[in-house]
Amino acid sequence: MKHLFFGGIHPKYNKEMSKTIPELRTIEPGCVVIPMSQHIGAPCVPLVKVGDRVKKGQKIGDGEGLCVPVHASVSGVVRAIEPRPHVKGAPVNAVVIENDFKNESVTMPIPGNDDEILHAIREAGIVGMGGAAFPGNVKALGAMGNVDTLIANGCECEPYITADDTLLRTSPKPVLEGMSLLRRLLDSKRTVLAVEDNKTEAIAELKKLLPEYPHIELAILPTRYPQGSEKQLIQAVTGRQVPPGQLPVKVGCAVFNVSTFAAICRAVTEGRALTERIVTVSGEAIAQPQNFIVPIGTSFHDLIEIAGGLHDKTERVISGGPMMGVAQSDLSVPVVKATNSVLCLLRDVNGAAENPVCLRCGKCVTVCPMRLQPLYMYRFTNAGRVDELNRMNLMDCMECGCCAFTCPGKLPLVETFRKGKQMVREAQKK
Repeated sequence: MKHLFFGGIHPKYNKEMSKTIPELRTIEPGCVVIPMSQHIGAPCVPLVKVGDRVKKGQKIGDGEGLCVPVHASVSGVVRAIEPRPHVKGAPVNAVVIENDFKNESVTMPIPGNDDEILHAIREAGIVGMGGAAFPGNVKALGAMGNVDTLIANGCECEPYITADDTLLRTSPKPVLEGMSLLRRLLDSKRTVLAVEDNKTEAIAELKKLLPEYPHIELAILPTRYPQGSEKQLIQAVTGRQVPPGQLPVKVGCAVFNVSTFAAICRAVTEGRALTERIVTVSGEAIAQPQNFIVPIGTSFHDLIEIAGGLHDKTERVISGGPMMGVAQSDLSVPVVKATNSVLCLLRDVNGAAENPVCLRCGKCVTVCPMRLQPLYMYRFTNAGRVDELNRMNLMDCMECGCCAFTCPGKLPLVETFRKGKQMVREAQKK
């Protein structure tokens, strides 16, 4: 049974733009920049030094605590270890590898039991590949014995992006195998692969294979943004609502992106570390929109050039989608594990006005999928009222951008809420 979540919007999706070239091309950059921080948690410490020769799949950084390792995505020579620009903004320590194009690689041991599977997921450097980049082994460990429903998120509701859709159209089997592995590990009673109904080709491919996986059910959901957000997806699939400030495990659910499941399959069955991913390069400002298999560490500049280059009137390049992505000021930033799209736009369709004014129309309230009150959160942030921001559960805002998209006054709502969250965090520290 399908359930509707509150709010949401129907933006122009523009997904056909990046599907005009059906075949997937693998990029071979001359140089990669591997950031030591590509996940939520502590950054890695480099395990190599300048001048070392490395092979694809070799661990080049690791750390303790909430941390997973990073690996060389090409074979070659380490040319530098230094701070480099990062998609999140501030420079991050990175290992720079010059590609020798020999493609020499190493693999990990194949695990034999559940403990070894968890270890393999960590050693492969697997994180959430839908954007959150939370360490996969930690998430799986927290779900063991605590969930009855495992959900594969294949909704990919952001406009323009077709990376997960392309994976499901071209290589669905690793996704289903990864789901089966994690289902056994978590001992979940129900295992669901959720996709939106606009992915007709992917649905057709999945239906061909699903008879081999009778324990996996396919949930075809109506297309609606932000369907792919974790809490909204749980409600759409199970009817359960995650309480404010809580995690999905609170309602017996665990959600992983379909690309994460495919990476788990390759780590457990082939001993392959996470060194590459599918990335959508799209938008009106790119000459040849399409999807690529991209080694981690490839620069946005190299990727854009391979896709035919930018239009002369390009206004912005975004890491991610137009709703929740981050605009980039430096195209030397590298693709990281959570990069699913490089979006090139001629204009900012969702930008704030020069003189934004709240019209008190209430549209932002009707579309907020978290049932928050954006117009008041905006006012209280500008007034510095941290007590009111806490009362209104500002920290539950997932910055999906539905409110900003529908606001006729073009208020900079998401940017303001980010400032408000920082105010709340600083007050908590005090």
